[in-house]
Amino acid sequence: MTRCLAIVLCIAPLALAAQGGGQQQPRTPRQDSSRTANRLDTDGKTSEARAMFAALIASAPDPAAKAAAQRAMAMSYAFDGDCKKTVEMEEQVIAYWKTREAAEPQNAFYQQGEMANEAARVCIDAGDFATAERYYRMGRELGLKEPQPRTHPASLWDFRTEHALARLAARRGDKARAEGHVNMARSVLEADTAMAKDQRRFLPYLEGYVALYTGDLPKAERLLSETIAMAGNLNDPYFHYLLGEAFERQGKKDEATRMYQLAYDKATGHNPPAAFTRPAARKKLGAMAK
Repeated sequence: MTRCLAIVLCIAPLALAAQGGGQQQPRTPRQDSSRTANRLDTDGKTSEARAMFAALIASAPDPAAKAAAQRAMAMSYAFDGDCKKTVEMEEQVIAYWKTREAAEPQNAFYQQGEMANEAARVCIDAGDFATAERYYRMGRELGLKEPQPRTHPASLWDFRTEHALARLAARRGDKARAEGHVNMARSVLEADTAMAKDQRRFLPYLEGYVALYTGDLPKAERLLSETIAMAGNLNDPYFHYLLGEAFERQGKKDEATRMYQLAYDKATGHNPPAAFTRPAARKKLGAMAK
């Protein structure tokens, strides 16, 4: 769901020149450094990665570039499951977007909400449910400050919040509360079909997640398999990891190993799903091999 900052450390190839015979623009030294640091994180060399991100923060040519490097640093901490430091860095990115409220109010408030949700996602995966809930709720509050004409409907934030609260309830072992939030999330989708067009694919993931963490393993296996099969979900490493968990808890070691390997191989990004999945799948594969 997340977007890149306007001045990016994202490492996707730059756009092809419009009339340049298909030649790519060369990357800048900052982009090369960011690309290297991202790879170090996925390889488990997070201390080395953070040294590079710290240099990028210190040498940033403008506030937007500094915020982009701070967001990358937040994700580096996420690879270590460090909720506290991730939140600390995301707060700095939120502070940058507060300075952009007058110049680009729609995007500024949306990005503030995104950064809060991004921190919350890291924290729930790290097991800090209280901090995760606080930042998910903060994300909704910040996102709803977006003025008219809205580029992101209020229903999007309602859906995300119900989705998050359902996952938190499941992780806390409260099945009834989790299912209540799942029903609320479904109702939000049904009430706004335009928003639901892009968000509907996250509902079976939610249902599978709740089933997994409340003990209905066959249901979790079925729903997470359906989730992965849906358009746009095939390459999400986290969904594969959860399905691996469903297999493992049912004693299906071969299926679990295969799914953890797929999760590991697909977790090449520099975002919350990859930050959790890459080290977690690495650990699972090591245990399975014994």
